[in-house]
Amino acid sequence: MLLTSCTAGEVAPPQPSATAATQAAEASTFTFGTSADPRTLDPALANDTESYRVTQQVLQGLVGVDPLTSGPAPLLAEEWEEKDSGRAYEFTLRNDVVFHDGEPFDATAVCANFDRWYNLPASARSGSSRLPFENVFKAFSDQPDVSLYRGCTATSDDTVELRLASRITGLVPALAAPAFAMSSPAALEAGAADEPSESEGGTAVSRYGRAPVGTGPFRFVSWEPGTVELAFFDGYWGERGDVDRVLFTTIANPDSRARALTSGRIDGYDFVSVDSAVGLARNGLQFLQRDPYSVLYLGLNEAFPGVDDVLFRQAVAHAIDKDSLIDGRFLEGTKPARHFIPEKLGVGTDAVEDYGYDVDRARELLEQSGYDGRELPFYYPRNVSRAYLPSPEKAYAELSRQLTAAGFNIRPVPVEWSEGYVDAVQASGDRAFHLLGWSGSYQDPDNFVGALFGSYSDEFAYEDPQLFSKINRARGLPDGEDRTEAYADISAQVSARLPAVPLAFPISALAMSARVTTYPVSPVMNEVFNRIDLADVEPRPAPSG
Repeated sequence: MLLTSCTAGEVAPPQPSATAATQAAEASTFTFGTSADPRTLDPALANDTESYRVTQQVLQGLVGVDPLTSGPAPLLAEEWEEKDSGRAYEFTLRNDVVFHDGEPFDATAVCANFDRWYNLPASARSGSSRLPFENVFKAFSDQPDVSLYRGCTATSDDTVELRLASRITGLVPALAAPAFAMSSPAALEAGAADEPSESEGGTAVSRYGRAPVGTGPFRFVSWEPGTVELAFFDGYWGERGDVDRVLFTTIANPDSRARALTSGRIDGYDFVSVDSAVGLARNGLQFLQRDPYSVLYLGLNEAFPGVDDVLFRQAVAHAIDKDSLIDGRFLEGTKPARHFIPEKLGVGTDAVEDYGYDVDRARELLEQSGYDGRELPFYYPRNVSRAYLPSPEKAYAELSRQLTAAGFNIRPVPVEWSEGYVDAVQASGDRAFHLLGWSGSYQDPDNFVGALFGSYSDEFAYEDPQLFSKINRARGLPDGEDRTEAYADISAQVSARLPAVPLAFPISALAMSARVTTYPVSPVMNEVFNRIDLADVEPRPAPSG
């Protein structure tokens, strides 16, 4: 058939064999081992690393992340301008972008996304902790007097004006967070994005949350328990790179992920444990460290009897030996934390209370608080790794030992991460302590203290109107010495009132096989796989024109 389809004098070109085609496909496939399944693939409703790891490949925001500085960089917006003393921004959009469903990316689509986030119904937000839109803009449309969002206008096909009630100094960096990625408005409507009608691993998701549509280098293919598949989008406006197909495979145990990498089952994985690091080095595998940009903390639930007494909380802080907790359980370079803002942001203060390890002082304060020896439920996650907590069971065991030595009666409450651990510890409940952390997604101190302590939450049951007011004020101060001092004062107040005990600024690390010659390591985990170089992929021709 090939020969008869040729005109006289033409010779059919040689056709690649099925084996060669299969080998080429395998060579351009990148398989990544994740520690948990995503909770949703709708980034506006996500709050976990593994969801964002996938959605960052599929969807993009107006603002990107500079790979060298981690500061804001153009992405879907080529440039922006602050107006009206910070109460408005004009964004100029790229004009060569389409969504994966063929719909145009334009100013109307941008405003549709902002208006959707603002108008998210309570039913779509239920079951989640504070979502990023609320962290940045303070409230949704059901609290219009509180929200800082005032509207979005498409002033032309490729210009957008975003209006605010007052200045949000960290707005542009915040828009680089994966939660503010642009979805196709047509796909949002078709997938009933605000109606969580399905369940995935115990989490309510919409049809859109199972099949997102964005403008990123990879389009969504499928999501089954334990596996997410993506494929390169041929209409992508940017760099193609070496990877044509991405497979995310869930392997909860870090030692199992290490074995999967060593055996060649996967090409890379995240959250390398201390126990695995030596074996990886012995086998010649790559070990890629991120600069620390997350904080591990011991959450204290003031709704539990006795925990509301600051003397009790001070006793907890003095009972913890952070150096012993870190030693042998976290990667080298991890530092003990005195407050919640990473060093990278330059908000240090001598006014932060330093609760040194002192068991005698802890026992003394515990007695003064009137603690009666009742059991203290301590929640901790199982079968997961996080940037701030690579081996939660081991961290819990050491903390429990230290607290017991100081006179606390600890009752362990292990909860599978995949069975709703985050929801359990961020809702009201019968717990005294819990282990959790926060990974920053953009460079601003508000991303830490604002997200954690900017308003009342059931996680800590901590009510402090003065602190909430200080955080709201600092959010709008112009960059400079006054703003830095304001966040230093906030850190000092948090340390004095102790809604939680900061434990460590952990180093997190990835491991890669030898076939990965370049991987885009990022402190804020802005790691998009079209920037991966693979040793066994033939160089692609440069784009014409």
